[in-house]
Amino acid sequence: MGVGLTFGPMLIGVCLNMILYGVVLMQMIFYLQTYKGDASWIRYLVLYLFIIETLNTGFEFGFVWEPLIQNYGTPKATTDFPIMLAAEPITIAFISLPIQCFIAWRIWNMTKSAIIASVIVILGLASFGGGIWLTQKIIEVRYFARKPDLHWAALVWLVAAAVADIMITIVLVWNLARRKTGFSHTDDVINAIIRLTIQTGLLTAFLACLDFILFLVFPKTTLNFVCNLCLAKLYTLSLMSTLNARQGWNRHLSNSRPANPLFDGTASGSRRDTHHSRMPTTPGMPNFELSSQLSMSTPRTAHFKRSSDGLEISVTKVVERLEDPQPVFTISAMHGTHPSQHSIAHHGPHVLNTQSGMLDSQGVPYDGRSIGSAV
Repeated sequence: MGVGLTFGPMLIGVCLNMILYGVVLMQMIFYLQTYKGDASWIRYLVLYLFIIETLNTGFEFGFVWEPLIQNYGTPKATTDFPIMLAAEPITIAFISLPIQCFIAWRIWNMTKSAIIASVIVILGLASFGGGIWLTQKIIEVRYFARKPDLHWAALVWLVAAAVADIMITIVLVWNLARRKTGFSHTDDVINAIIRLTIQTGLLTAFLACLDFILFLVFPKTTLNFVCNLCLAKLYTLSLMSTLNARQGWNRHLSNSRPANPLFDGTASGSRRDTHHSRMPTTPGMPNFELSSQLSMSTPRTAHFKRSSDGLEISVTKVVERLEDPQPVFTISAMHGTHPSQHSIAHHGPHVLNTQSGMLDSQGVPYDGRSIGSAV
């Protein structure tokens, strides 16, 4: 195995890890400054991840320091595993397991399915066990020439993590898609959560699978380290990006109700509007005034609930019902007297007021009830 294929992927992977470490720090600082009202255990989880990520970054720095600086120019640099390599799988396992358990808990809150959450936790524990096993094997194997001896431990570690990530992504996307309400602004937020879930969940699953494929296809190189050394930071970023995205989602939801003539901002969020349509008045002809009224079974509103940890969005969908309009007739006789003296008002299906002795345009007496029933 050449020096380039030994140290090149290692150096690239460590550089990417350190760049992502800076991104992780910015995400954590933003979270701690913005979400001070979150549950204490979530903030402690973020602090725990900060400590493990810092250790992981230090271990990876030592991982390239030993062969490139400390043992530079000696045979040991190209034949022996760096001592700090053993710390890589176990630190990633200590990062991925709490995050996968956290998401499994969120899925249980969403679906109330203990089976799905349990399967995710079991896969996370299997990955954690594989990481410990791989650490033990690295210490035992010690030499690059025996790198294929690590395959089974790496298989358990990476495949279990990838399956857990894929399962998390599928379950979250499926459940979020089912919760769409028909409210455009709320559905926009749900779509944004779905996109973020796919981007973060599938990214870690893809890199874990690619890591193992490169591990199998190129057993005498360190090409898989380009993916492997980034995994720890990507797991933490997937959690931090989800936590920090809530501010934008909440802002979108708070500004989501556009001006609507049916809702005037009253306490109930709705009111009844009456629209009048008046036919042109022609001398000698009755004047009809129709009133159509819109009413709702309940106001069209959405209710958003925040759980104690501030992470839950629950939407109640209310179906609108439009009632048939009830006609209101105003009939005026325009001949002989002032219209206000001769009028018949018909509200709803029954005549409320009638007057006798009225003349139509031909001078013939008529009964208001006959007109009301005819109309």
